[in-house]
Parts: sequence; structure tokens; C-alpha cells
Amino acid sequence: MSQQRCIVIFALVCCFAILVALIFSAVDIMGEDEDGLSEKNCQNNCRVALVENIPEGINYSDSAPSHLSLFQGWMNLLNMAEKSVDIVSSQWDLNHSHPSACQGQRLFEKLLELASRNIEIKLVSDKLPVESKVLNDLKTKGAEVLYMNMSAYNEGRLQSSFWIVDKQHVYIGSASLDWRSLGQMKELGVIVYNCSCLVLDLQRIFALYSSLRYKNKIPPSWSKRLYGVYDTQNKLTLQLNETKSEAFVSNSPKLFCPKDRVLDIEAIYSVIDDAKQFVYIAVMDYLPIVIDTNAKRYWPYLDGKIREALVLRSIKVRLLISFSRDTDPLTFNFVSSLKAICTEVPSCSLKVKFFDLEEESACFLKEQKNTSLPKLNRNKYMVTDGAAYIGNFDWVGNAFTQNAGAGLVINQADAGNSTSIIKQLKAVFERDWYSHYAKSLQPTKIPNCFNHKLNKGTSNKTAMSNVN
Repeated sequence: MSQQRCIVIFALVCCFAILVALIFSAVDIMGEDEDGLSEKNCQNNCRVALVENIPEGINYSDSAPSHLSLFQGWMNLLNMAEKSVDIVSSQWDLNHSHPSACQGQRLFEKLLELASRNIEIKLVSDKLPVESKVLNDLKTKGAEVLYMNMSAYNEGRLQSSFWIVDKQHVYIGSASLDWRSLGQMKELGVIVYNCSCLVLDLQRIFALYSSLRYKNKIPPSWSKRLYGVYDTQNKLTLQLNETKSEAFVSNSPKLFCPKDRVLDIEAIYSVIDDAKQFVYIAVMDYLPIVIDTNAKRYWPYLDGKIREALVLRSIKVRLLISFSRDTDPLTFNFVSSLKAICTEVPSCSLKVKFFDLEEESACFLKEQKNTSLPKLNRNKYMVTDGAAYIGNFDWVGNAFTQNAGAGLVINQADAGNSTSIIKQLKAVFERDWYSHYAKSLQPTKIPNCFNHKLNKGTSNKTAMSNVN
């Protein structure tokens, strides 16, 4: 009898444990985070602003659109911080003797000030604190530095660049915490204010990174609290500057994508597939290959999607690529191949330009051993007649397959509205496209140094997307 009683008690305990697990699982599925933020009580009436860093000496016409500077946008976020600042960055170098490094130093001093005021600061990096004075000094002041051992997962790098302030405000874009992003480099991003609904989703990517700190392998399964909240089928409905919009965030690589999280490549597909008239793409590098153990293979996904839009749907495509001494010569081959598919196809409209911010040719700079730092256009975005994608990657195969990055997709039906962020981003692209910095380089007019590299073979560098 006593044995039967024990069995009954054991069964009841097991049932109770299962019931408790189910209850907590149900709460987890509802998507409420640790601060009580949920889809039911978050803010979705938001303000959005483009932020840019335009290097000194880069001049546009007086009528060209201009936006809040990246430095001022970041400082505004830090000035607004009352509780917390969460930052993911690929670079942590805000100190330098170069004259253009003063803004980086001021940003660093502001972060130190916030840390000394007991504002909770969490920093995600694939660099150990000892490898960066910025990280080490902020850690000494009380900031929490979360190290991700990216090389242990798939030999990738952390290229994500986003901020979350007070669980309300968000930055995402091309710039990292690097003095060059505030000085020498042309960068573009977006800040979304008072938008905790968006934070609800982006915070889960930050939490995923946090869960990997100091770990050498990916867990066999992800917590439900890391699942995506919004995706291509279930987008966040919100107001951005009084314009009705939809949005979701994406993530890479696939290794870092729990259930319901959209891959960056899928997010880009959705934006191109929804385009009715045009697709404008601005990236630093365009190189649809993957390099594995010194072997190269074609990576067709984005390149193929462009071809599909051109030939099968007659979408007008404009591709703006940065041009520098380090541009991989294969870029010109792929561009020529893209152009070739439009030969004798009347409805096929493709144009490619290279954005060159160096005052002299790359060859001349190399021959003269010029010690001045180059200026580069590091924008990483796409805009169509109804949507925009702003991310952390150039369109290079290795970036999407190996590196950690995040993207933001915004859809707006009324993209012609004066307050539309889509309209503003389109104006930025057209400003750059029609500027004297954008040039239509023909294969026969590639500078001699590039032809020399082509004859010798492809550079050993995978892509400028891995250089910051």
C-alpha cells in the first residue's frame, strides 16, 4: 500500500512539474520581455529620422537634401538616456590623433559620463576588453562588456551595428563606434524614437547575442524569448512621422536565427519582390562570391534576384557601388555580366555607377604612397517605390553566410508623402547618383592598376565589407 502511495505522489509531482512548465511556456510564447513590455502595451506611434556622416570636403549642391549628422543623432540618443544604453558594434575605436577624430572622442567622453552616473550600459563586441581602450575604460567605469567569440561559430565576424536606448529609441545603420565613421567615412543610418514596439523585436536579437557571451558553441535550441516577434507575414503596424507604415527586423547568419526570425537575405528578397517600379541599391561592395578555405564559389542569391527583377518583371534597377583602391577587380566582371543580360531587351533597365570620394585616382595614391586617409562611401541600404531596407552588410557572399548582422525593413503604402522616410531615402540615393562623385566606369576605362590586378588574379582580400 505504501508503495502505491509513493507511486501516486510521484505521479502527482510529475504532473505538477509539467503543469508549471506549460504555464511558463505559455507566458514565454506570448512575447512579454523582462520589463513587462509586450505587443499589447508597446508604443507604435513613432518618429523616425535619417542620420548621415558626410566627411569634410564632400560637397553637394545647395538644393541637395541633408539630414541630421550621425554624431548629433548619437549624442541626442545619449542625452536622452535615463536608464539604459545597449550598443552592438563591429568596431570600438573612438580615440585617434587625426584631426577628424574629435567627434569620436566627445562621444567616448559622453559614454564614460553616463557610466559614471550609473546608467546601465551593455556593449556587445567580438573583441575582448583588453583589445580596445574604449571597451576597457568603459568596463572600468561599470559598463558590462559582452564578448562574442564569433570565430568559434563559423569563422565569422560581428558586423551588427545598432543601439537601443531606454527600451524606447533605436539606431541601426552602416556606422560602428569608430572615429572614422564620424570623420572620414560617408555613413547612413536611421534613428527611430519612442518606438518600444520595434524595440520589443530588436531587443531579442540583442538578448540572443548576450546569451552567447563567452560561449564557444551555439545552443541546440533557442529560448522562446529569443523568437522573432514580427516577420514578413506578420509585420509591425506603426506610424512613422504620421505616415502609416509596417516594419520588421532581420538577422544573420542563419545560425543565429531562432524561430520566426527573418534572415537578412529573406528581408531583401521581400523588399525587391514588393517593388512595382524601381529598386535602388547603395552598397560599398558588390561581390556575389563566397570564399571558403581559399576556394571561391559563385553566391547567386542577390545577384540572381536582381536579374529576375530586371528580366522577368521589368523593374528599373540602379546600383551604386563605392570605388576605391581596394575595390575587388571581380566587381567589374559581375557588373558587366549584369549589364549583358539587358542587351537587346527593351524593358530591361539597369544602370551601375561607382561612387568615388578620393580626390585623386587610387593608382596615383598608391604610387605616391600618399599617407592621407581615404574617404569611402559605406552606405548599406536599398529603397524601392514602397519600401526600404537599411542594414549592416555590403552585398558580399561571405558577409551574409558567416557574419552577424541586422537589418530594418520599412514598408509605406504612401511613399510619396512628404513625411515618408521612403521618399527621403530615395532623395538621398538620387542626390548621390547624380552628384559628380558617381561615375559610370566602363571595363575599358578601368584604371591601369585595376587591370594589373585583374591580370595577376583576384586580390586575397575577401571584400571591403570586412574592413572598417
